[in-house]
Amino acid sequence: MRFLLDAEQRAFVASLDALLTAADTPAVVRDWSRGDHASGRELWSRVAEAGVFALAVPEAYKGGLGPRPVELALAFVELGRHAVPGPLVETVTAAVLLGDADPGTAERLLPALASGGTIATVAPEGAFALDGDAASLRLALSPDGIRLSPGHGPVRPSLDPARRLTPLAPGGELLDAPTGQALTWARLTTAAQALGVGLALLDTTVGHVRQRTQFGVPVGSFQAVKHRLADAKIALDFARPLVFGAALTMRPAEVAAAKAAACEAAYGTARTALQLHGAIGYTAECDLSLWLTKARALRTAWGDPHTCRALVVSAAGDRRW
Repeated sequence: MRFLLDAEQRAFVASLDALLTAADTPAVVRDWSRGDHASGRELWSRVAEAGVFALAVPEAYKGGLGPRPVELALAFVELGRHAVPGPLVETVTAAVLLGDADPGTAERLLPALASGGTIATVAPEGAFALDGDAASLRLALSPDGIRLSPGHGPVRPSLDPARRLTPLAPGGELLDAPTGQALTWARLTTAAQALGVGLALLDTTVGHVRQRTQFGVPVGSFQAVKHRLADAKIALDFARPLVFGAALTMRPAEVAAAKAAACEAAYGTARTALQLHGAIGYTAECDLSLWLTKARALRTAWGDPHTCRALVVSAAGDRRW
């Protein structure tokens, strides 16, 4: 299926791409990895000013423009393409969850999420939350519902240095809000983010093999290299309509299928990028590593490929698409 963007969507994507291109995101990612959130918060505010988080906040609340899953998917492709750090998926998920909360709670918490004044993280109770040290709103999904966690534990290292993990403190206010949509929205935005990461890795690698020479010719002229890059492009091209198709329906099984396809495509592209860059690709000093580690981390975030495929198979058997 071919998805064509309208003029407003194209302008939104172009403006977000221009904003992030000018932001020197590799430097921001490295600061964030060290626990220095100043540049990351500044970029977060600019992303919020572009309307990204407002797309997840219902229009009934101040600053809200949504929820608009298709536009969110478009935004998250760009956020992934530029490796923007922070609990982006979790903030959007929090906004959607709070949109279904009682009006008093929603009115109290949602405007700051839309404006970028609040960074949120969400995690199942007992699991590690992403960037709990940077977030000012921490939601724990418990069997009783959603709890407003009062704090966080020590920061734990992660495969992706920019994804800082923390346990959430137990207890806290129990919010009157359902948790049913959390996983679907988290998986959709993770899938779109992974798609953007894969596209960035492919573009970087194509540029590299055109410049790198061996035996007096560009490495990209070798048939084996072309095949690897073609396989990566095909996988990403197949994942794209799944992501936007899922954004249109928001059916859990279709979102799970998109998540599995996009994350596997990004991970496969990361492996190709690493191989074709050679030894330099293994170094943390090379900007490529910022996308390589993110592709690996997103693959298992909010449901690994096996879990997502199991949901797809189960839904197909029950004919609940």
